[in-house]
Amino acid sequence: MALPLQRHADASLRAVAPAATGTHGVLAGLPAGSVWQASRLAGAAGAVLPTGFSALDAELPGGGWPAGALIELLADRPGVGELSLLLPLLGATPPACWIVCIAPPLLPYAPALANAGVPLARLLVVRPERREDLLWAARQALLSGSCACVLAWPQRIDNAGLRRLQLAAEESATPLFLFRPGSVAGQPSPAVLRIALAPQPEGLQLRILKRRGPLAAAPLVLALPPGASPVPKAFRAGQSPRMPLSAASHPTASTTVAPVAPACKPEARRFL
Repeated sequence: MALPLQRHADASLRAVAPAATGTHGVLAGLPAGSVWQASRLAGAAGAVLPTGFSALDAELPGGGWPAGALIELLADRPGVGELSLLLPLLGATPPACWIVCIAPPLLPYAPALANAGVPLARLLVVRPERREDLLWAARQALLSGSCACVLAWPQRIDNAGLRRLQLAAEESATPLFLFRPGSVAGQPSPAVLRIALAPQPEGLQLRILKRRGPLAAAPLVLALPPGASPVPKAFRAGQSPRMPLSAASHPTASTTVAPVAPACKPEARRFL
């Protein structure tokens, strides 16, 4: 009984072998773009927004920021030039849309934003007191359909929270930029794009940690817009380069929303 079964099994293997060896031919015959190969940069799944930096666009799928996705920008400390990286995008905000900044650790420098063409009248700062409020505010801003982009600085967020934000960004076709510490670079994330930022004397260094495509061959160093100094004197001296929000600036309400003033107090350092 065992011998006929063995011959039957051998015949089955011989029948399957041609189909397996012909897989490459089948894939080669599919229309162009039907199959993405991990050895090359993928096309964008949806619309993209130009970053304003041609060298960065060349490294991103579709040639720009994904318009409906979670994007993580990682840095060891705030104020290294992360907002300067987004100035071209923020300056191109449509007149009927809002820019929402949720829980920024430092005061945005309104004059520099205005000089870059960012519409301050359409820029809102949301200051939630609890982590749950930050997630809720980010999802509401995304799903409102009225935002050109949403920027958020969560102190702590788990993978479930990241996934909810990614789904909200996809559903609303709105880019969500999360600014997180560099220590989370080794943790998994549903973000479609992750970039580690580091200040350099000649600009801002970007290491693309995750994208739909092969690993980036080398970091990029971008020259930031005029007036954005990624390595201020205080930073080089090991001091805090920006003035953090004081505890008194947080009202008693769990979440408050306020427009960015056109000018800051003299003691407030810029945050770009």
